[in-house]
Amino acid sequence: MAPPPEIAIPSTSVSDEGSSKPFTLYNITLRLPLRSYVVQKRYSEFAKLHNTLVEQVGSPPPEPLPGKHWLKSTVKSADLARGRQLGLEKYLRTIAETPDRRWRDTSAWRAFLNLPSSSATNSAVSATGRVGNAGAGAADPGTWLDMHRELKQGLLEARQCLSRRDGAADGGDGTAVAEAGAAAKRALVRAGTLLATLSDGLRRMQESNRLGDGELRRRRDLVSTARMERDALERLSNSMPSSASGTGRGSGGHGQAPASEKAVLLQGGRPGGRVLGAPLPETDKTRELDNQGVLMLQKQEMQAQDDQVEQLAAMIRRQREMGLKINEEVEAQSEMLERMDQDTTRVQGKVAVANKRIKKM
Repeated sequence: MAPPPEIAIPSTSVSDEGSSKPFTLYNITLRLPLRSYVVQKRYSEFAKLHNTLVEQVGSPPPEPLPGKHWLKSTVKSADLARGRQLGLEKYLRTIAETPDRRWRDTSAWRAFLNLPSSSATNSAVSATGRVGNAGAGAADPGTWLDMHRELKQGLLEARQCLSRRDGAADGGDGTAVAEAGAAAKRALVRAGTLLATLSDGLRRMQESNRLGDGELRRRRDLVSTARMERDALERLSNSMPSSASGTGRGSGGHGQAPASEKAVLLQGGRPGGRVLGAPLPETDKTRELDNQGVLMLQKQEMQAQDDQVEQLAAMIRRQREMGLKINEEVEAQSEMLERMDQDTTRVQGKVAVANKRIKKM
């Protein structure tokens, strides 16, 4: 039996689409074992769900639905919106976690949360909910991390497909080469969409002040690293497979990816150790170069390494700034605690004096 989804309503938004006046949308975040997505519902849809559950089950859910306030509006009252948000979250979580499965086994419950009717449709239904509300999902810090994990999984899938493509090209299997190349393209397209969604989510979180500056910088670094990896895989995907490019080497080797990129992106293994006194083996990049070309290649490699060192140094500086800010915050909190302790001691002294005077009276 699959575990119940983890349900939360971390935020709300105001919308006036399809209505004469604005209304509040509650962003319901659902985390399943392998994916996460967001469903947006307004209060009237919650009320309709409650009535349908009562009709289908024959008894109301264990947690009552928060009542409707006729004199105030959640659009104008932040306190009312926050209270109803917490009440609706408790309402959904109680139904999802109660041992009695009658309410969550109904079709109304599954349709309300875009849950699949069986495990076979899990991926399709949740993907639909995620695509429709990708922007709202990326604005939630927890869902953002889930989407980033999905992005890394997609890049890994693309890397594996490219490795299979080159292996099939070496074996002369043209059909397998085409299938693996198409699968890599699809994975890279999904990765590009997720990168855009994650960047937009960081912008929304910065506007709503839901994350600190240090955490925002860290997540921007994650997006930047993933984007560089995706671009490198894109270049490798657009190149010819190794065996096919080998036949066209005499005409200039157009579209051939550097061998170092293939070694880093596909193999990822540790290179063999160097034997003292033995000549270095020739590589695909240096085999057709003269001394001047090898020198230029070495300069390019060193420049690329310098750029990577600069990026790493920038990340270390940001981490150091975060550490200093955390230290300042800890010192400020410690000073506040000391003042509170002094105030407490002074108040206790006054209370003791007052007790003595009361006893004398």
